[in-house]
Amino acid sequence: METRNSARLQTLLQFKKPDVASKFEIRISSFIFAMLLALSGCGTPGDPQPPRPPIPAVVTDLAARQVGDSVVLTFTLPKQTVEGEKLEALPDVEIFRAFVPAGGQAPRIVAGQAVRATLAQVYTIPSAVVDTYLTEDRIRFADPLKTADIASHAGEQMAYMVRTRASKREASADSNRALVRVYPVPESIRDVAATVTETSVELRWTPPARTTSGAPIASLTGYRIYRAEAEPGQAESDPAKMKLKVPGELLGVSPTAAYRDAQIEFEKTYLYTVRSVAQYELDSVESADSQPVVLMLKDIFAPAAPKNVVAVYVPATGETPAHVELSWSISPEADATGYHVYRSEEEGKAGTRMTRELLPTPTFRDMSVTAGRGYIYTVTAVDRAGNESPPSASVSAAVPNSGVNERDKP
Repeated sequence: METRNSARLQTLLQFKKPDVASKFEIRISSFIFAMLLALSGCGTPGDPQPPRPPIPAVVTDLAARQVGDSVVLTFTLPKQTVEGEKLEALPDVEIFRAFVPAGGQAPRIVAGQAVRATLAQVYTIPSAVVDTYLTEDRIRFADPLKTADIASHAGEQMAYMVRTRASKREASADSNRALVRVYPVPESIRDVAATVTETSVELRWTPPARTTSGAPIASLTGYRIYRAEAEPGQAESDPAKMKLKVPGELLGVSPTAAYRDAQIEFEKTYLYTVRSVAQYELDSVESADSQPVVLMLKDIFAPAAPKNVVAVYVPATGETPAHVELSWSISPEADATGYHVYRSEEEGKAGTRMTRELLPTPTFRDMSVTAGRGYIYTVTAVDRAGNESPPSASVSAAVPNSGVNERDKP
């Protein structure tokens, strides 16, 4: 083929005058000759090759931890191929696992270390349902273990590995290995009770006494409390069907079977779960979630009654008629929005409300007094939710027979 290409090049190079156009033809011809040589094989062009299937980038951040009788796997789902091209769709996920043989030689959990165990494929998550395990580009998958397997392999390690697949022809390379020790776990807590106060949610529960296999718990070190927040405006009360604004996050820990959450806001819906923690040498393991407690917090708590109410009779002066002036201490309640004033002429009765609208400040002038009468006043505080406090301690003011609207006398 090289002889044929040389002859073709000689034909292209024939010229009489070394003008500019001829020089340009020489450069073009040289380029064509080089291309022909590059494409030449053993006398015939190569057969067309099928396009390479997309191969997802390898997963490098696989992690595993035991929660209850399951091992929870988390990792970032690849978005690109090994060539850096964008994957057109979510890939399938293949999950492999194995128990690491016992014997005291297994190292502690180290991400990416070699594991002398045969990993068998145990799950395939089809691409059509991968998004149900996906939160912000991370897969969260719970592998439920048999209670008998946990009991027989207690203290041993389990090894996990994942692959992703965008075509049937070829999967990604193996991910890093994730190792986790498995132990018997306490039974899940079933009786979490909640009490809502004006400033907190108080949780209480019964400590578990046994593991899921029925054996006594060797060492219970405390509890971890988790809280999620539902999307606003939901009428749904089933935790499994609720749409979450904030997923379940660790709220706090407690050494006893009680916890007080003081970081609450009314008009929000919270979902609480509790997990007990068992200790095994240097490792700790959580139980599964307790039965969830769903609380739609409403402010039904009235503010405290105003204090230090004072009523003073003020005679008429100039153009200002005689009146009774009241004042009291500002409410210390953070959500107090205003006050109402009530007047009665009989001790022990609430009487008539004198304010059409809430008073924004702790003062009031009663301009409708009559000479020769005595009045009894009480004040209430109102919060943002419309809750009204009990009445304050009553105060009285007497209006003399003379001095009221003197200018109106004949």
